Amino acid sequence: MASKARVVAVAGLTVAVGLTTAACGGGSDSKNGGTSSTAKGTYNAATTSVVNPSTAKGGTLELWSAQDADSWDPVRGYYAFVWDLNRLYTRKLVDYSGAVGKDGLKLQPDLASAEPEISADKKTYTFKLKPGIKFDDGTPITSKDIKYGVERVFAQDVVPGGPVYLIDLLDPKHEYKGPYKDTDPNKLGLKAVETPDDSTIVFHLAKQFADFPYILAMPGSGPVPQKRDTGAQYGKKPASSGPYMIQSYDPGKSVKWVRNPNWDQSTDTIRKALPDAINLTITTNADDLDSRLIAGTADLDVGQTGVQAAARAKILQDPNLRANADTPITGFIRYAAMSQKVAPFDNVECRKAVMYASDPTALQAARGGPVAGGDIGTNMLPPNIGGADPSYDPYGRAQGKPQPDKAKAALQACGKPNGFDTVIAVRNNKPAEIKTAEALQASLKTVGINAKIDQYDGAQIASVVGSPDNVHKKGYGIMIAGWGADWPSGTGYLQALVDGRFILPNGNFNLPEINDPAINGLFDQAAAETDLTKAYGLYSQINTKVMEGAYYLPFVFDKALNYRNPRLTNVYIHDAFGMVDFQALGVSGK
Repeated sequence: MASKARVVAVAGLTVAVGLTTAACGGGSDSKNGGTSSTAKGTYNAATTSVVNPSTAKGGTLELWSAQDADSWDPVRGYYAFVWDLNRLYTRKLVDYSGAVGKDGLKLQPDLASAEPEISADKKTYTFKLKPGIKFDDGTPITSKDIKYGVERVFAQDVVPGGPVYLIDLLDPKHEYKGPYKDTDPNKLGLKAVETPDDSTIVFHLAKQFADFPYILAMPGSGPVPQKRDTGAQYGKKPASSGPYMIQSYDPGKSVKWVRNPNWDQSTDTIRKALPDAINLTITTNADDLDSRLIAGTADLDVGQTGVQAAARAKILQDPNLRANADTPITGFIRYAAMSQKVAPFDNVECRKAVMYASDPTALQAARGGPVAGGDIGTNMLPPNIGGADPSYDPYGRAQGKPQPDKAKAALQACGKPNGFDTVIAVRNNKPAEIKTAEALQASLKTVGINAKIDQYDGAQIASVVGSPDNVHKKGYGIMIAGWGADWPSGTGYLQALVDGRFILPNGNFNLPEINDPAINGLFDQAAAETDLTKAYGLYSQINTKVMEGAYYLPFVFDKALNYRNPRLTNVYIHDAFGMVDFQALGVSGK
C-alpha cells in the first residue's frame, strides 16, 4: 500500500516472451537514459547516474526507518522498502537488474540459469536452476524449495498480507489451501507447479498472462526450506538465499544483517554485497531521523518517502546539503480511498461530494508542495504507466481549488444536503499522511462533512484498513494511503486496488471494495494482450471507470525529497522501486 513494494512502473515496459524486453516512456521527469558514470555533489544525480561508484567491500551500512516492516517474511511483506531490502536475503528465479535508469527495469535470471522455456500457448513456463546455489545453512536450494515458497502464498489464513496474484494464475478455483493444510505427504501438493527433478521447475498457468515473470520477481516467489518454516512466525528468522542473513531482529527497534557465508558471488550477477554488516534502526520520530541524516550518523532513510518539512527547508536552501539529495518520481499516487461498505459512501454522489470539496492545493502542500510532494493528482494512473493521461481530470482537480458548489450539489443528490459524519483512518507514523488527513478534514468541514481522524499503527496496516470487517466495524469511510505498482504495467498498478477478485479478509488493498464485472473483465482482456497500444487502451478504460465511480481521491503523483549520506557509494535510484537500490550500496570512510 503506502509502500507496496512495490514496484514503480514505467510506461511501455512489458514481458511477452523474453525477460529483458523493455521500453521506457514518460514525461519530462522520467528517468530515462541512466548512465553508470561517476556523479558527485549534484542535486538529483542519483536519478540518472551512479553516485560514487566503488567496488570496495567492508564497513557497516547504517540504515534507519520511521517504521518497522509489515513483515520480513517474503510472502507477507508488501511495503516498497521491504521489497527493496528483501533483495539482501531472498533470491528469486528472476529479479530486476542492479542498474540505474531503464536498465534496472529489465528482469534477468537470478536463481534460474537462463530465461524460461515458454510453451506455444504461453501458459507453461519451465525454468532450470543454477548449480551451487545454497541457503545460509549450506543446504542446496532445489526446485522443491521454490515450489514450497510459492505454495505458502496460498495459505492466506496463516501468512496473509502479501500479494496473491499466484493464486488466481495457478489455481483459479481456489482448491489448494496451502502447505499447512496440504494432504500430500511432502506438502508439495500444488498440481500447477511441477518439480521433475531438483533443478527443474514447471509452472502451468490457468490462462495466458504476459506479465507472469514479474510475479516470479516478487519476494513471495522466493525459495523457503520446508524444515525451517515456522508459519506465522517465519518473518522473525527467514532463511536466506541472498548475500546477507538476519542475525537479529528486535521488532519495532532494529534489524541486523550479516554476511551469508554460503552465498556464492559467482552464482549472483545482480547483487554487490559490499558492506560487512547492515544495521536498520527503527524509530517513531521522523524529525530525529532527518536530523541524524543531515548530521551524518544515519546513512539513509529506507522509507524513501521524503524528509519532513523542517529538514526539507534546510536541504533545499543549503547548496551543500542539496547536492546530496534527490527528488525522484516514485511512481506512487498518494490518495484517499472511500469505502462503499460504510454509509453514506455506498452512494456515489456522497463520494463525489468529497472529491469536489477537497482542496487539491492544500493536499499537495501537505505532501511537500510541487517540488518535494509531486504534481496534483487528477486520476488513478501514474503518469509513467502506459495508458496514463495526466490531462484526464474528470473532477477539475488541476485547477487547484475546492469546488464547494459542486460538492453541495452532490450532497443534495445523495440525500445529505446538510452533510454527514465520517471517520478518516491514517497511519500514525506517516507525518505527511497525517497532514493530508488534516487538510482533507478542514476542506470537508466547509460543506458540512465532519470527519473525525483516527490514527493507527502503520505496521498493522494489513489488519486495520486491510481488513474489510475492521473497516466496517470502525466506520472508516475514508482511508489515507498510497500505492506504487507491483510490477511495471497498468495491471501491476491498478489490479490490486480495483479488481473485485482481489478483495481479501486481511491484507486487502482494494479499500473501496470495488467489484465491478466490467472492470474485472477489462483486466482479463489485458492479461492476454500482447499489443502494447491495445493494452494501454484497456488500462485507460479501467482508469476511467474507477474515476467515474469516485472510489479514490488522488492527492499527488508522488515525488519524494530524500537525503543520502555523502559517504555512501554506488547510490542510484532503481526505477523498479522508485527509491535507492539498497543491495548496491557501499560505504567509504569505514
